[in-house]
Amino acid sequence: MSTSATQPIITPSGSETQKPLVRIGTRKSALALIQADWVAAELKKLHPDIDFEVRGMLSTADKDKITALYKFGGKGLWTNELEAALVADQLDIIVHCAKDMPTSLPEGCALACFTAREDPRDVVVVKKGLEGKYKSLADLPEGAVVGTSSVRRMAQIRRRYPKLRFQDMRGNIDTRLQKLDAEDGEYSVLILAAAGLHRSDRHARIAQYLERSTEGGGMLYAVGQGGLVIETRADDEKMLALLRPFEDEKTMLAIETERSIMRTLEGGCSIPIGVETEWLEGNKLRLTGCVVSIEGTEAADAESVEEVTTREQAVAFGQKVAQMLVDNGAQAILDVINKDREASRDKAEPWVPA
Repeated sequence: MSTSATQPIITPSGSETQKPLVRIGTRKSALALIQADWVAAELKKLHPDIDFEVRGMLSTADKDKITALYKFGGKGLWTNELEAALVADQLDIIVHCAKDMPTSLPEGCALACFTAREDPRDVVVVKKGLEGKYKSLADLPEGAVVGTSSVRRMAQIRRRYPKLRFQDMRGNIDTRLQKLDAEDGEYSVLILAAAGLHRSDRHARIAQYLERSTEGGGMLYAVGQGGLVIETRADDEKMLALLRPFEDEKTMLAIETERSIMRTLEGGCSIPIGVETEWLEGNKLRLTGCVVSIEGTEAADAESVEEVTTREQAVAFGQKVAQMLVDNGAQAILDVINKDREASRDKAEPWVPA
């Protein structure tokens, strides 16, 4: 059940019949609530003597659906309000998309559990009415408009398809699909994460998967994409113990490796860092990374394979590949992007609630 986070906190009474309650925080978007309800249901299977209640909140980026994400700068666009409620003991745990998480957490907070990962790839969704005409990015004519709010996606697609045009696209999945399909709309295709379409039962809208090995694809995904992570207070031993059996170790190690790259490069959701992790035989993990200029004209790439069995090894592996990227020119690309973003933020009008 999903309720508002502004409702009074429910705590167990002295009654022997009332079960303990775990308050689960999440964003108020339809997809976020689907994900949190799934977590609640799975935790209920593990802990039938505990009740779980989902409470939705609006994040900074939810409130401002006009400003392009890369112009926000800063970190925690999707997480700050939820973490404030967690620290204030208004929530017990928070369900996040792993790709939305900053690489540093507020004091007293911890990432307690990574659940099994959904498909992390990016996908192409074609406008209704054009679905019989276009099946992939390679099919699009010069000047066709691609909808995306991600500078990472723009940069990587421009690298391979420089003649396409890009238009910022904000909003939840339903809103984006409505904008795409509007008869008078300018968009030919939309780029989304496969995971969100899978979780919301919209598989049929996917025209092309953009993984690196697919012809005409070649896109590395966002750090943590496809993963869900559960945050709690670092000193809440009961919650830490409750979540421990729900964690998927391989997912945790892969995403911690990816997050280590982003942390080392000081990037976030507004920086065009792409990654791909793949488990090979045994405990060997292949990590691929790229940083691409917004224009798609410059890029730094790196790849390595190492055995990873602990969080410490994952962090060290990510740092190693991040340094490889720097050695291949990533820092110069990021410096230009950060300078442009700072200039854009200085000129932007302050956001005022509608």
